[in-house]
Amino acid sequence: MPSIEALNSQDAVEGRVEFGPGPGGLTVAELACPSGRARVALHGAHVLEYVPADAKPVLWVSGRSWFEPGKPIRGGIPVCWPWFGPHATGAELPAHGFARLGQWQVVAAAGDEQSASIVLALNDSQETRRLWHCGFALEMRVEIGEKLAVALEATNTGNEPFETTAALHSYFAVSDIAGVSIAGLDGCEYIDKMDHAARKTQRGDVTFSGETDRVYAGTTADCVIDDPGMARRIRIASRGSRSTVVWNPWTAKAARMEDFGDDEWPGMVCVETANAGDDAVTLAPGASHTLKAIISLEQ
Repeated sequence: MPSIEALNSQDAVEGRVEFGPGPGGLTVAELACPSGRARVALHGAHVLEYVPADAKPVLWVSGRSWFEPGKPIRGGIPVCWPWFGPHATGAELPAHGFARLGQWQVVAAAGDEQSASIVLALNDSQETRRLWHCGFALEMRVEIGEKLAVALEATNTGNEPFETTAALHSYFAVSDIAGVSIAGLDGCEYIDKMDHAARKTQRGDVTFSGETDRVYAGTTADCVIDDPGMARRIRIASRGSRSTVVWNPWTAKAARMEDFGDDEWPGMVCVETANAGDDAVTLAPGASHTLKAIISLEQ
C-alpha cells in the first residue's frame, strides 16, 4: 500500500482531494468542495462521513466501531459484496462478503469548482479466491457536489457467469428513531426478519417502535427520511437497485453488538441501496453492473 505521502504526491487534487490518517490510523481520502465534504477510507472503500455545507453530518458512525484491518467499520456506508448478509452455505465466511474488509487502491481523483471525486478499485486475488472462486473487478466512485453519489461497479473478469447480492449499507444520523418516518415504500412487499421472514406489504410510511430488519423487494423508488427533530429530510435515490433494506437494532440487539454502543441506537437508521434475495444480479463473463446511491439533504 502506498504511503500517505506517496498518495498525496501522485493522486491529490489541491483543495479538493487529499490523503491523511483517519480513525485507528486507517488511510482516508478527504474530499472537499463548496457544497460540502466527505471522508472515504481506503479500507473497504468505506464512506465515513458526508457533511453538506452549513449542515450537520448526514451519516452516522458508531463510537464503538472497530477501525482495524480485517474488521468491518460500523456506520457510514459499508460495501456489502459479493453477498449480502450471511453466506448462504458457508457460515464461516464473513458476513456481507469481503469487499468491506479489503484494502482498495486509488485509481483516480478529480476536482473542479463545484465537485470532488475519487475512484477506488479492488480486484480478485489469492486471498479473495480462498473466499470466493470467481474472477472480478470492483470500482467504487465517490463524488460530492450538491449531492453525495456513491457508485459500485462490478465486472465479471472470469470465464463463467456468477450471481451476486450486494448493498451500499448506508447508516444515517437522525435525532430520535422513534420520531422518524421513511416515505417511498408504501405498497411494497417486504421480508420481515423480525417475524420469521414473513412476507408482508408496507402500508403508509415506515415508522419505528422496536427492532426493525426488513428487505423491501422489487422497488426502485426514492426513499425519504423525514426527521422533524433535525428539521430535515434525507433523500436516497438509487440506480441499478431493486431492493431497499431498512434496519435499526433497538435496545436488546445493540447491547449484544461489541462494535455498537448500548445507547446509540436512537440516533441512527439504515436505509440501504441493495440487490438482495430474489433481486440477485447475474453477470455473464465480461459484463458489468453498477449499484448507485445518490444522497441529498432537504431542509
